[in-house]
This record gives sequence, C-alpha cells and structure tokens, in this order.
Amino acid sequence: MKKIILSLAIVSMLWSCKTTTSTTLTKQNEVDVKIDLINVKDDKVMVTITPPTFTTETVTFNIPKTVPGTYSEDNYGRFIEKLEVFDAKGNKLNVSKINENSYTISDAKKATKITYWVNDTFDTETGGAFSGHSNDVFSPAGTNIKAGENFMLNTHGFVGYFKGKEEIPYKLTVTHPENLLGVSAMTDADNSNTSDVFIMPRYASLVEMPIMYSKPDFTSFMVDDMEIIISVYSPTGKYTAKDITPNMETMMKAQKRFLGPINSTKKYAILLYLSNAKGNDAKGFGALEHPTSTTVVMPEMMGLEMLQEQLKDVVSHEFFHIVTPLTVHSNEIQYFDFNNPQMSEHLWMYEGVTEYFANLFQVNQGLIDENEFYQRMTEKIEQANQMNDRMSFTKMSKNVLEAPYKDQYLNVYQKGALIAMCMDIIIRENSNGQKGILYLMQELANEYGTKKAFKDEELFGKITALTYPEVGEFLNKYVAGETPIPYQEYFAKMGVIKATLEVPGNPFLKGQMPYITIDPSTKEIRILPAVDLNIFMTTLGLKNDDKILAVNGTNYNLDNIYDLIMSSMEWKDGDAISVKIKRNNEVMDINGKVMMPKETVNGYQATDDSKKVLKEAWLKG
Repeated sequence: MKKIILSLAIVSMLWSCKTTTSTTLTKQNEVDVKIDLINVKDDKVMVTITPPTFTTETVTFNIPKTVPGTYSEDNYGRFIEKLEVFDAKGNKLNVSKINENSYTISDAKKATKITYWVNDTFDTETGGAFSGHSNDVFSPAGTNIKAGENFMLNTHGFVGYFKGKEEIPYKLTVTHPENLLGVSAMTDADNSNTSDVFIMPRYASLVEMPIMYSKPDFTSFMVDDMEIIISVYSPTGKYTAKDITPNMETMMKAQKRFLGPINSTKKYAILLYLSNAKGNDAKGFGALEHPTSTTVVMPEMMGLEMLQEQLKDVVSHEFFHIVTPLTVHSNEIQYFDFNNPQMSEHLWMYEGVTEYFANLFQVNQGLIDENEFYQRMTEKIEQANQMNDRMSFTKMSKNVLEAPYKDQYLNVYQKGALIAMCMDIIIRENSNGQKGILYLMQELANEYGTKKAFKDEELFGKITALTYPEVGEFLNKYVAGETPIPYQEYFAKMGVIKATLEVPGNPFLKGQMPYITIDPSTKEIRILPAVDLNIFMTTLGLKNDDKILAVNGTNYNLDNIYDLIMSSMEWKDGDAISVKIKRNNEVMDINGKVMMPKETVNGYQATDDSKKVLKEAWLKG
C-alpha cells in the first residue's frame, strides 16, 4: 500500500491454491455470496450468504479486522448493519455480536441464509488518515457505494468468513445496473449484462480480488504475456482510461524489462478512482496492492501531467509487490489471519525493497536521470531522520499494529528503501558491479516462490548465504540493531558525495511557509503584506496585498485554492500565464511568462570518476 503523502503496503500471497471450477463445487461445501448493487437503500447494499453445511451447533462469522497491505486495524465490521440468520423455513435463528467484527450463530446446523446491510467507507472519511490518528480507512482499501454510478468493491469490506471454513470455495454473484461494468482480475462466469459470477478457491483468494463498477471506461494492453487492464472512474469525465494508458504502458513495460524473469501473474487490473476530494468522498490518496490488482485513489483536480507522475510512482510501487511479498514472503504473510494478525519482521523487504525498486527502475530505464534519483534518496534520508532512527526495524515491523511502533510505520517507505539501497551498494561493491539486490530477490524467488514461505528468523542467514558476509553484518547492525545508518559512507562507495543543489520551488510556497493567505470576509486569495516576494511574483509585477482572482482563465478563491497550488506544480519557466488581480479595489489583468523560484537544498552528486564504472553498474546494470 502506498499513500500520497506516503503510505505503505504489504501484499499477501493468498492465491496459490488451484482454482476450483463451478462443476466441482457442491452446495454444502461452498460459501455462496450475493451482493445486490441494484436495490441500494439509504446508501447501503444488501449482502446475502448461503452458508456451507455446519456440523457444530455454534459457528463464528467474522468480518475482517485487518487486511494484508494496510498495517492498521480498520475493523470493517463497523460498516455492517442488521445481520440476521434464517433457517430453511425463513425463521430467524439466534445470533449474538461478540465484538465489532464477529458474531456467534446459534443452531448453526439449521442456518441456510444470512443477510446484512453494508455501508461504504468513503462516506466516513475525514481526511485524517494521513496523520495515523484517525479512524479513517485508507481509501484504496475502502469501499464506495454511489447508486447507479460507482461501486468500489474491496471485497473484504462486503464479504465475511466462517471460522474453520476459510479454505472452502467461494461463489460471488454481483447483480448490478446494466449501464455499469465491473472490472476485475477475476473472470466473470456469467454472460448476463446485469449479473456477474466469480468463483474463487478460498476466502483469502476472493478478498484479494477487488472489483470496480462504473460506466465502461477501460483499456488493456500486453506486457510480454501479461494482460494489463486499466479501468477509470472520473466523476466529471475529466479523464479517461485512454488519457493515462500511454504513460502506464511505457512504465509497466520498463518495469518488466527491469525485473526480467520474475513473473507471477498473467492478468493484472489497475482500478483508478478519481475523487472530488470534497464532502463525502475519498480523501486518502494512494494505492493498495493485491496479487493481481492495484486499487488507486487520486484527486480528480490534478492536472494530467501531475496525475501521470503520481501514477508512475504509486502504481509502479504496487506492481513491484509481485516480487515481494507475493513471490518472497514469510509464514505470517502466507497464512494471514484477518482477525488476529501476526505481523512479520521484514517490512524492510516487503515495503522497502519494493519502494526502492519503484525508484531504481526509473533511473535504470531512463525515465528519470541520476540526479533525480539522488534527490529522491536524499528526501528519504531527511524524512527518515524525522522518525525514530534508533528503533530496531525488525522489532518495529513485528509490532507495527501497536504503539509506539505503529507511529513509525511510514518509515518503511523511507528508511526501508534506504536499507535496500545500502544492501544494493554492498552487493555491487563485492561483486565488482556484477550483482545487485535485484539478483538477490531473483535468487530468493527461486528458493521460495509463491507456494513456499520462509521463517522470519531464518531470512537474514539465507540472504547472507546468497550474497556476502558484509550484507549479513549490515542487516544485523542496522536493521535488527538500533544503530543509525551512515548513508554518506555507502554513497561514497559509488563515488557519490554530499552537495548543495538548486531545485525548482513553488510560486506560492517556500517550504511550508506560504506567500498567500485568505481574506476571510470575501474568501479572496491575497498575497501576504509583509513578505519578500519571490521571482515568480516580481517578474509578473505582482505586489504585496494584491488579491489573486483568476489564473489562466480559471477563477480561484478559498473554495478551490488547493486546485491553484496543485496546478502551479506543473508550471515551467517560459510558460505563458495570465493573472487577474484586484489592487486597491481596481481589477487588473497581467500577462507574462512564468519564472519559477529556485530553492537551495542538500543532496548528493557523483564526483569520483574512478568509481564511474561501478556507479553505472549500480544505476544502469
């Protein structure tokens, strides 16, 4: 999982069982689930379950507390209402609620039908999930119910499981409006235009298969022998799947070239939900990976160029999860417990190596230059330094659901990626540039693969055996241990040293300090009266206390100031710009050229030519 403003993700390897066809299923040994998207009531949908035959008097029915990839206790049971159980004659059976996510069904041998209503999570979001102190479900792991228009079915939010029956087949039937198409990595076994049928070998396989229903807008393309499907929901129709597909195709083909022989799926679905980010809509931007899918939530207000850049970083991260933990993972991942999860020690690998690959492949494949790569790693060092740099990473990972460790969760995307970078450098140095961390992951994939899990405590020894003693020493000292990593020493091995660099800034912000404010009486955007104006403003002749009414023909005020900030991130030096302002109650139009401000930042730069061959092997090998 990855958030914008960063999030994390761990994927679960849960689809290794052989698919069971509908002809082998027997009614008494499957869970038959129906979700009704046609008869929506009060923004809720009805779920009806025909349970398997029970041989015990009581049975526990669970809705997930936690799902793979989220590293949070989201308690999806809180979105379930009016759960009722019936016998064959339609009589209600006794059912008692154990906790927020679990129910005990009495007279279970007589149970033939269970019904309940499901609320969606998007409606409950406050925007606080970024802080880690909110009850918000991270949007890409959430659900949406917008009658007749959009349904985001992360199936863990709709479908529960019976304790002891997790490994039997599931048959899911979704009835839906004829004008909506459901896109998923699953195959629809029903030819009806208003009903889809999906058959999965077990519960864990089903909940790793999200479905998005919306007006048909999808594209598909092949990456070698893998089919990629992209489905887009854009509430105003601002973007279509065709708008983003060329960049996504370029990116995913580059990823596949980078990965080489690692390939765990033949079909991969990207479900992109664009949010208006206001009112009762999704506010947690980013993505959540599944073995054969990625659910993505982004603000529709983004400009196309920025949207494409964000998708490149976020979707590439999720796609790289096919390496780990889909292919390489521990027992805790293979046998994930949705209501009493035991976490693995190795988030540095599941999230860190994945995030590192999402950056390394871009410089490797020429999508960014090496200076951009160094700058990205520098930003990760700065962000990691704001976290607890002396906390054992394996201990944090193992206890990530509990305080104080859960507050360090975002560090899996910062320090986790830096751990992977340092390991890559150590392996390159010891192999004369011939091997790197991708080689290591390929070897681990050959050793384990999708069907074989490792024991947490054995991984460091296996990595050391496949690489060099120096790698094992690094892992024990800096990952299991509490010693901060001296990043300068590792960069220096590649001829890269610290440097002061000049980078583009923002027209309206300097770091976290704004050049603009809001006039509360009029909602107008006003340039602060007592700040030194930047070159963007002075070049256009803007002055302190000017009120910005419109830019490039779009009116702006308090209600859409975020749109202005977002669009300004795409401006470049020399772009034509028109600004309508109010100065001393006189409205004026200013036309000119953009001159972006510059900021001085700390970074890294390659300076040692004697290490050039090794550096090129690291970044391009």
